[in-house]
Amino acid sequence: MAHTLYPLGFLLLLLLDLVSARHVPRSCHPHSSRSSSNSSTHPLSGVVAVGSAPPAPATSTNGGSSSCFPSAGFQMPSSVPSSTGGWWCSPNTEYAFLGFSYEVTACQSVSKLNSDFADIKNTFGSRYVRLYGACDRDGFYDDIVNAAWATGLGVHALIWFGFDGGDQWIARRDSLVSSLINNPKAKFVTRGVQFGSEPLFDNVLPHSQLAAEVTSLKSKLLGVGIPVTVSELAYGYQERGGAQDVLDAIDFINVHMLPFFTALATFGSAAWPLVQTDMNWFIQHGNGKKMYFDENGWPSVTSSGVQPNSILAQASVANEEGYFSMLDSHCEDLKLGPQGGIGWFAHIYSDEQEPGYGIYNDAGKKKFPFKPRTSC
Repeated sequence: MAHTLYPLGFLLLLLLDLVSARHVPRSCHPHSSRSSSNSSTHPLSGVVAVGSAPPAPATSTNGGSSSCFPSAGFQMPSSVPSSTGGWWCSPNTEYAFLGFSYEVTACQSVSKLNSDFADIKNTFGSRYVRLYGACDRDGFYDDIVNAAWATGLGVHALIWFGFDGGDQWIARRDSLVSSLINNPKAKFVTRGVQFGSEPLFDNVLPHSQLAAEVTSLKSKLLGVGIPVTVSELAYGYQERGGAQDVLDAIDFINVHMLPFFTALATFGSAAWPLVQTDMNWFIQHGNGKKMYFDENGWPSVTSSGVQPNSILAQASVANEEGYFSMLDSHCEDLKLGPQGGIGWFAHIYSDEQEPGYGIYNDAGKKKFPFKPRTSC
């Protein structure tokens, strides 16, 4: 549920927050995302880049190299290669801006996917889309694969649990696995699979069962070389004693970074200390695994499901722009993260997909100039 904080309650929450860096939940629905913890620590101290990662590197040069997928300037082959050997760019190149979250609840047509993905690639220099939500239309992930292949984008695929406690995720998992194994292009564009978006925070499975599901899925996808992660808040782990079994099971770490909902939130441009707290928690507990901020943003408006937990938090276009400008200004700091640095996505592509979070508004116009760095 959303929380309205009265002054006394806010002061108490603020004191608690300073002591224990806890997340304050907000309401959730198919077009919502939630927050992380807060308070500031020193950035990226003592990082050792070891641990699991996405598929084997083709190169360790910067993200602009045209010799590997999905770098800028990479030319897609006319036919599907026989192997992914030498195909993927090194995870060490995947820092700074990577692309967008892209909600698929609308079950976009093939032409819409092609046009949006082309815009994501060509207008913004994106390398990836990170899927959000679910479309249960037969063959939809094959449409995603074909659009990604046509435009030269990589994909962070998703097994969506939803918010109603049902078991639709099982059929979605099996359908996705079938596509990943049987579509010959799938392993060439699918960088990894997210086993849920905030499954810990939403309490869809006990963390031990989630870890076992991740391990089972990794085994099923071993033959196509597609790694598995969980897309989650720091707080989702923390409220379950750290859920270290999940962190140990996943191949890389997809982080939800939504500081607007912390009890210390003020302005988007001032959110770096809040980002640091959750970032450093994952660095400290992630065993050197590669990290991405995937559900990552600041809203330009509030709504019934998007309410702050700080009376000082400001939702506006200026604050959304300020948040992403702040992240861009910390490119060099993020580059110090595990395995070549931390890459980030903008959540989300358009306000049509999630009101207030889009880079585009409902009319298809950019809400502010957006051209973050893809390397530094």
